[in-house]
Amino acid sequence: MNLGEDLKARGLIEHHSAPVEQILSQSRTVYVGVDPTADSLHVGHLTWVLLMKRLGDAGNKLVFLVGGGTGMIGDPKEKGERPMLDEKTVAGNTRALKAQLKTILGRTSFKMVDNADWLTSVKLIPFLRDIGKHFTVNDLVKRDIIRRRLETPDESISYTEFTYSLLQGYDYLELNKEYGVDLQIGGSDQWTNILSGVDLIRKRMGKQVFALGMPLVTDSNGKKFGKSEGNAIWLDPKKTSPFAFYQFWLNLPDAEIDKYLKVYTFLPLAEIDALLTAHKQSPEERQAQETLARLVTEIVHGPATTAQVAAATDALFGTTPFSELSRDALAVALAEAPSVKLSKSDLKEGASFTEALVAGGLASSKSDARRLIEGKGITLSGQPIVNPDQKIYLNDLPGGYALVRKGKQGVLVLVLK
Repeated sequence: MNLGEDLKARGLIEHHSAPVEQILSQSRTVYVGVDPTADSLHVGHLTWVLLMKRLGDAGNKLVFLVGGGTGMIGDPKEKGERPMLDEKTVAGNTRALKAQLKTILGRTSFKMVDNADWLTSVKLIPFLRDIGKHFTVNDLVKRDIIRRRLETPDESISYTEFTYSLLQGYDYLELNKEYGVDLQIGGSDQWTNILSGVDLIRKRMGKQVFALGMPLVTDSNGKKFGKSEGNAIWLDPKKTSPFAFYQFWLNLPDAEIDKYLKVYTFLPLAEIDALLTAHKQSPEERQAQETLARLVTEIVHGPATTAQVAAATDALFGTTPFSELSRDALAVALAEAPSVKLSKSDLKEGASFTEALVAGGLASSKSDARRLIEGKGITLSGQPIVNPDQKIYLNDLPGGYALVRKGKQGVLVLVLK
């Protein structure tokens, strides 16, 4: 299977400006752009970062365009204008994104450029004369988001937003002249903007360049990942911890797992098919989700961190005793799970189990805690608690820790202080 066939089989190509076989028939210099509206990428962005890596590993040259210029404008969204960011914020976000891309791409060679380098020096009259004349208002108002904004009562669109397509097309032109870029990739929601650059280069330079559009990868509710949707899973560990990042993939429903394995991992398709077959035979073991969680977390956070969060996950939700955790994995588990600290004097007399459940958030009140225990919904170190009046003693915390579980997902760590 060649590269084009592999990308299509993975569902990574929705639009193409020419036959995919023609586009990928020779080495290209390919670019993708991101506006620095935040100081971190999220898993929606990760789809095209990984597509770029696939293209780079196949021998294409990579250029990542950080929109230090367009980020001060903002592309049109479904409702309302994006907040205007000041230069200091844009510059700080740009530095953060550059560092993040370098971490994810690893040894894959690439170039970083910033469109602020040319857009901030563009002169208005030459831009309108040389670039603006190649865009018609008739065409621009037909574009989906602009059209919907114009047709929605109490909505409008500013001239600033309206010019975004021109600026994106101009980026492609500049990159083509300066670096020989002849392929742009992006999400399907940017397809008309991407084609603006293809058309502009043909009209201005008489050259054929190409474009590929990826389908938008959505969450389990069908929503596009993003800050504005409120469902962003960030790549920055300060925004979404590696543990929470791992849990996101681990808890995906079976219906989504095939798509995510093909988009977010570099597993060969035959291995994915074999994994899914094994998963269907024993879905309760969640082999597919565990593989996905491990591989994607390794890409973003590295193998060592992934091993720690996987071990912490198995201690909190699986079968690994706390005593077998490394110091780092134990630190992860304690940082992520609610805990209640108990002193030796508390335990000598016997600490109230119901009070511990309330203090740890597993029960809303003592009466709620008693109902949970009487309903056999609580375990301590894997053993069911059946007596609401049961006490907790020092020998219940071997090694200084004990795990309380409520059903499958509720956890509480008892810690000897």
